[in-house]
Amino acid sequence: MGQYRLQRLNDQLRDEISTLILRGEIKDPRVNTFLSINRVEVTNDLAYAKVYVSTFLPDGQLKKGVDGLNSAAGFIQREIAGKLRIRQFPHLQFKIDEGMKAGFKMVQKLNQLEAESKAREADQAPEEAGTSDAE
Repeated sequence: MGQYRLQRLNDQLRDEISTLILRGEIKDPRVNTFLSINRVEVTNDLAYAKVYVSTFLPDGQLKKGVDGLNSAAGFIQREIAGKLRIRQFPHLQFKIDEGMKAGFKMVQKLNQLEAESKAREADQAPEEAGTSDAE
């Protein structure tokens, strides 16, 4: 399958799985609407698709949610296969994606460093003003 078509399939699977989660069609109690599907990677032979899931909920709930999605994978495959017209539907494997949390933590650290830098500059400014007056 061409790279462009494979990317379209990845995007379409991501959208369809997200829709199933948001509508509450997955009845597993571990799956809640706060789960986010970040990306889908389908293999070239369409045998498997890795679905990366993240959330801002605690890590324990994310793991439970991914376990719930893995147990409901057959249902999700059947629902989406009815909508898509592809010869072979990939086997879905749900994985934890820490990228969103890591990015959020990085932004927090950058903001903290910026605030510390501004505080240091503010502390140094009065000292410089005092030394220039003494001359």
